[in-house]
Amino acid sequence: MTQAFDAAAQQGLLETRAEAALALASRLGADACEVGASVDQGVGVNVREGEVETVELSRDQGIAVTVYVGQRKGSASSTDASEASIKDVVEKALAIARHTGEDPASGLAPAELMARELPDLDVHHPWALSTEQAIDIALACEAAGRGMAGIKSSDGAGLSSGEGVRVYANSHGFLGSQRGSRHSLSCMLIAEDEHGMQRDYDYTSARDARDLLAPEAVGESAAQRTLRRLGAQRPATGRMPVLFDPSLASGLVGHLLGAIAGGALYRQSSFLCDRLGDTLFPEWFSLQEKPMLIGGMASSPFDGDGVQTRDNVFVDQGQLVSYLLSAYSARRLGMDTTGNAGGARNLRLTAPLESQQALLARMDRGVLVTELMGQGVNGVTGDYSRGAAGFWVENGRIQHPVEEFTIAGNLEAMFKGLVGVGDDTDTRGSIHTGSWLIDEMTVAGG
Repeated sequence: MTQAFDAAAQQGLLETRAEAALALASRLGADACEVGASVDQGVGVNVREGEVETVELSRDQGIAVTVYVGQRKGSASSTDASEASIKDVVEKALAIARHTGEDPASGLAPAELMARELPDLDVHHPWALSTEQAIDIALACEAAGRGMAGIKSSDGAGLSSGEGVRVYANSHGFLGSQRGSRHSLSCMLIAEDEHGMQRDYDYTSARDARDLLAPEAVGESAAQRTLRRLGAQRPATGRMPVLFDPSLASGLVGHLLGAIAGGALYRQSSFLCDRLGDTLFPEWFSLQEKPMLIGGMASSPFDGDGVQTRDNVFVDQGQLVSYLLSAYSARRLGMDTTGNAGGARNLRLTAPLESQQALLARMDRGVLVTELMGQGVNGVTGDYSRGAAGFWVENGRIQHPVEEFTIAGNLEAMFKGLVGVGDDTDTRGSIHTGSWLIDEMTVAGG
């Protein structure tokens, strides 16, 4: 990094401030209190057409305090974690709590559920990277892409590298902290032919910079992805199979998680309310999380309530067997927390995997979708409609690129209509999955 960041010292400082906030809240009359504090530092550079566009050095910190007076709750936060600021934040949280209504579901998670195992999950790998080195890497990435025949220009390449510390503590006596890092490199390019211009990109992301793809590989992949989109046409309109690229299939998993999240369920704003035990997927499909995975992109031994995280199975042999619950949403639903305050962590599928070519052969005629646009997903009804681009498939083979069309269906029907999962697993994020082949959706083209 270009600025010194002593993660151990920052961790100790945040822990001290969190404990001071808890003690002050107790002295001022709070029955219970929880504190979250964090500090992050990073460098980001962007280059375009061989020139440096931006260099950003960032350092962000904050502290958030939630207090409970009986079953009244108040929260306040600040980007200043000094002693004077902590006093102000605690006082504001208490003032808010004394003017809010009682909520029977409010309060800390049960003390007996607090995390007791706090192992090092190997998620902190700082990168000793100077600004000049960051610029050189981004320039090398872009140059590799721009050097490919057919590439007209660049929308830029960017590198970001950051590390940070987060702390959570509450008046049960729990105090947990974790250091983490994240690094990424991306490139977006433009190609042109007689039919017009096309744009596409690629990227690499990892906890440890040693796991990033080489800059040249990212640039060349971005170029290849851009060039293959030249000559795009509109596809035919009709009902047909749709194959989702791995980076988009993870979004389908995300829609499922949103529908089984406690907040959506107790608000009655999910199409999966009261559906535990129902069959949503084929029996060969299961979905679980592994929050204690060593080196995982979302690994953590405790959730946002301080509850010990655990391996959870959400879909077992096609059946929905668990919701995604925090302590608060669990109380609202009359259930127990699943250790998912803050979301699911490190999602993994269990399914028989096939090559993308095998999935294309199974679909015979349809579309391979590689880009989605718009936000046409209704979490209440499950209705799904998105603008898309990708490739037309005929006789099990990719024929030509397609664009300016929509795909539409219903998430529940799409889940039940899942007929295959690819072995082309995208491991860059928290959700690891390959391509998804859906048996039938409405494609509206030309």
